Amino acid sequence: MTDAELISELEGLVSEDRNPRSMEIDLFPTVEVLRSINEEDKGVPSAVEKVIPQIAEAVDDIVRAFRKGARLVYIGAGTSGRLGVLDASECPPTFSVPEGMVVGLIAGGTEALMHAIEGAEDDPDQGRQALADIGLTADDVVVGIAVSGRTPYVIGALTYAKTLGARTVALSCNPNSAIAAIADIAISPVVGPEILTGSTRLKSGTAQKLILNMLTTASMIRIGKTYQNLMVDLHASNRKLVARAARIVMQATGCSPDEAREVLDLTENDVKLAILIQLTGMDVGSARTALEGAGGFLRKAISGKTA
Repeated sequence: MTDAELISELEGLVSEDRNPRSMEIDLFPTVEVLRSINEEDKGVPSAVEKVIPQIAEAVDDIVRAFRKGARLVYIGAGTSGRLGVLDASECPPTFSVPEGMVVGLIAGGTEALMHAIEGAEDDPDQGRQALADIGLTADDVVVGIAVSGRTPYVIGALTYAKTLGARTVALSCNPNSAIAAIADIAISPVVGPEILTGSTRLKSGTAQKLILNMLTTASMIRIGKTYQNLMVDLHASNRKLVARAARIVMQATGCSPDEAREVLDLTENDVKLAILIQLTGMDVGSARTALEGAGGFLRKAISGKTA
């Protein structure tokens, strides 16, 4: 693609338009700069709300993959790639899932998390190779993340994933993008032009972060990682988490701090088991069996023993 062709392509992207509300922002006093940024940010949740049906479709695919023992794979470049890696890295400590159940890949590799790797996003074959290197299968779900929707690295990745039969999701902030045309599901919140032209780490990045949070959080809820609105699939491994585990048991059961500590000692700090035992009076072995029979869903295990 020539420079002229690339310029023409960028001119057609909503995310690259100039924002008429910030044309004089370099003359604003500090407080007005901040108010302007804040005002622009207010529209992001509304843009995300409009694509909830597509997000829900993606969540259902991710849940099906998890139930098969398969993976959710994020892949992107620059800010988009970093956001995917961030969301993936937060899943094991938050939901006690194994490392590798949610994977984040970024153009340029781990060095690109801290430093810009020039040109890494321009090679579609690198996107394909990144998925091949992790042994992508047809059971996995691949989410390609690119604000512009035209990043060659992401295009190459999604194209390769499709050839394997994996379910694919495109997350961009431009409608009718190149990656949307490739993927099975297109999630395209339109947040409009940035307050600084082309600085898509702003509103576009915020929209992506909100949606990535929704994809993993909703998927984890759907596979039984929560009870009510408590994160109960927690295995405490440091002092803060031990305190949090005790508090969760207390909130779920109404027990005292001493009772929470006692039942957590019985379960080796397994919060799900502790809550089940505290509410039903089962022993540890019976509680484990009940949870397994309920597919890991604590509410189902409790209902089966208290009905």
